[in-house]
Amino acid sequence: MSYAQSIVNTSPAVRSRRRLLFTLSIGAVVLAMVVVVLGAFTRLSDAGLGCPDWPGCYGHLTWPKTADDVAAAEARFPETPVEHDKTWPEMVHRYFASLLGLAILTLAWLAWRGRSHEPLPIRLPLFLVGLVILQGAFGAWTVTLKLWPQVVTAHLLGGFATASCLWLLALRVSSWRFAVSATTGIRWLALVGLIAVIVQIALGGWTSANYAAVACADLPTCHGVWWPAADYRQGFNIFQHVGPNYLGGLLDNHARTAIHFTHRLGAVTVTVLLALLVFGLWRLRDSWSRRMGLLLLVALIVQVSLGISNVYWVLPLPVAVAHNAFGLVLLLVLVTLNYGLRKGGEKKDV
Repeated sequence: MSYAQSIVNTSPAVRSRRRLLFTLSIGAVVLAMVVVVLGAFTRLSDAGLGCPDWPGCYGHLTWPKTADDVAAAEARFPETPVEHDKTWPEMVHRYFASLLGLAILTLAWLAWRGRSHEPLPIRLPLFLVGLVILQGAFGAWTVTLKLWPQVVTAHLLGGFATASCLWLLALRVSSWRFAVSATTGIRWLALVGLIAVIVQIALGGWTSANYAAVACADLPTCHGVWWPAADYRQGFNIFQHVGPNYLGGLLDNHARTAIHFTHRLGAVTVTVLLALLVFGLWRLRDSWSRRMGLLLLVALIVQVSLGISNVYWVLPLPVAVAHNAFGLVLLLVLVTLNYGLRKGGEKKDV
């Protein structure tokens, strides 16, 4: 008997434990979103190397504060003088990430403890444990490899994946029911839309990691033309050498233009796909589909508007951070939509 089938035949004690797991999952989702936003703030404020060591900061549990501590830190790391406006964002991000790791371990422990007599998902919490450990490694490599774009992008994707899996866990242990009469075409379009958004998030991470967000300063053209001169081979060379230090980026303008312009093309593609999906959801005429379609449309409009604002206003920090945050919101909406369409389809098939 599957988890979905057995969930209705449970005792009050089991339902109570599931509610606890749901509440903790929602809390972990909120914490994961905070970590993603703090990571974006740290990266976009050029504080990714605010602490040259890991997991401490200049050998401190927090960061050097007094004049003596600063002098000792700079003597130990002479190539990286202490900048307080960059040390604290990095360490605050690390502390929240550590708290998230603890929350995920707690979720996995609760699921494992009840695995023998409760219809609780266990593989997803265990996967999350592995994912958060990998995220910790990426966090360390981000510092030790001096913001190598491959690691920075993977770290960002890992953060989005962690939040998405936690949200999926919350959906699975919730008491919410989905009764959606969707066509196979809508289900496939929702899946394609989800994949397209994931690819676009990866492109956004690559754009940010290579400091290509303002490579094109005009819209809708780029450098005054519709198809700018660009070096796509260099821009997307994932086998570039490591180091010495990628703060500020090492690619030339043509390579950064290639990255930025590809991200723009991805945005157009995602917008068209999701607009078609919203139209299809609205035509289903059931309340859940229409609500999800409206939510998806709002998230899409906000995200596109933030992307355009980043170009026109030359990447203001609050707008750039919000662009990361709403990218995650858009992803979570699509995860919810795909889960609901799948569960509704299962009910229909039964």
